[in-house]
Amino acid sequence: MPNLKIIADTRILFIMATDAEYGSALRSLIEPLNCGVGPVEAAINTERALEQFKPDLVVSLGSAGSSKLEQAAIYQVSEVSYRDMDATAFGFAKGETPFSGLPVSLQLPYSIPDVARASLSTGANVVSGDAYQTIDADMVDMETFAIMRVCMMRDLPLIGLRGISDGAEPVSDYSDWTRYLEVIDQRLAETIELLLQAVEDGSLIKS
Repeated sequence: MPNLKIIADTRILFIMATDAEYGSALRSLIEPLNCGVGPVEAAINTERALEQFKPDLVVSLGSAGSSKLEQAAIYQVSEVSYRDMDATAFGFAKGETPFSGLPVSLQLPYSIPDVARASLSTGANVVSGDAYQTIDADMVDMETFAIMRVCMMRDLPLIGLRGISDGAEPVSDYSDWTRYLEVIDQRLAETIELLLQAVEDGSLIKS
């Protein structure tokens, strides 16, 4: 059962896909919701958690892949898109959800000072090798867009934090994903400290 972190009267809910990304450094700071892997599980479990815990701020964090960003470095999500959506045969832009009225990329509303920003693409597949060339984003994950849409339905702000676990080389084994998770855990914890300080002193940047 996740615990809300309450800072300056702000109820913060942290969300991660799996315990594999949740190491000792983060465990010393937060107790996140485990939303499961992929957009469907993330949407279902996030909606359930928002109904139960009624947070003021949601933070999606974990790992991401990238062929262009520094491996094991931490980035906050500037905007997120949904790479599975493709209705181009009907004249819609790639990534545009038909009839939703939404743009291809959704802007996240807040930024943490002094934390690097990058765009993110969410989808239900593990991206590897040449597949990165087909994606118009700096990094990829499997949950954030779904979490963002659920938060939007409840008018809740979302902050996304991702550590780059893979992507410099094609992946072929589970260990290709896990090799940097211990380092990412420590660096995410350091970034969470910056986030909590920004919430406390009111220095979050409105995008």
